[in-house]
Amino acid sequence: MFRNTRVLPGFAPTLGFTLLYLSLIVLIPLSATVVKSAGLGLEGFWQVITSPRVMASYRLTFGASLLAASINAVFGLLVAWVLVRYPFPGKRVVDALVDLPFALPTSVAGIALSSLYADQGWMGAGFAALGIKITYTPLGVVVALTFIGLPFVVRTLQPVLEDFEAELEEAAASLGASRWQTFWWVIFPTLLPGLLTGFALAFARAVGEYGSVIFIAGNIPMVSEITPLLIITRLEEYDYAGATALAVSMLVVSFSLLLIINGLQRWSQLSRL
Repeated sequence: MFRNTRVLPGFAPTLGFTLLYLSLIVLIPLSATVVKSAGLGLEGFWQVITSPRVMASYRLTFGASLLAASINAVFGLLVAWVLVRYPFPGKRVVDALVDLPFALPTSVAGIALSSLYADQGWMGAGFAALGIKITYTPLGVVVALTFIGLPFVVRTLQPVLEDFEAELEEAAASLGASRWQTFWWVIFPTLLPGLLTGFALAFARAVGEYGSVIFIAGNIPMVSEITPLLIITRLEEYDYAGATALAVSMLVVSFSLLLIINGLQRWSQLSRL
């Protein structure tokens, strides 16, 4: 008989530790949220999560998050492509700036964005001259969510681009493929799973964002009020059941959307096999 000489623990203890850790950090808090909201009853729960003010916040929160994640998917791909493929002066500085939304406190980001995009701000003045108002509008929410979500797409795609084999591009070019055909049929299928992952991460981050949004949104009910702000408002009013009901509704919708995105990612990976 051969003795088990592996230094690392086996499947059973690692699985047990994983389940224990996930239970303490994720499952138990989420379960407590569901239990707390259950105190409203089914009818009370439905009334809370479907009130007109709450529905307007859903449309803004999820709509702005999807739009911001889509914008980041496009421009994050361009930024990652430039950082990986081309050398240029100041490349390290630009690469470091990508991580700025990670390191910057969200409240600081919100104050900076609201100052820049105000009607008298450096960037907002130009838009105001064109009749476009950014601060205290849903557009301001999209700007803030785009700012905080960009690093997720860039950092997800960079390793994929770095590991991509240049020989595949050369083979496509030798067969007469144009640059666009090479990108669309050779490069993009390889990038698609990573792009979907970055999109999902940016979307998930945007849905729960609070600090950078409340300063630039103006928090006008039925116009620029996000759902996380309503949750905070309910907590300040000691309406814990109402706050947890909103949290549960956001959790269900977010999880469903992420499940769909992960399914698309899995499908794209299987289609390449």
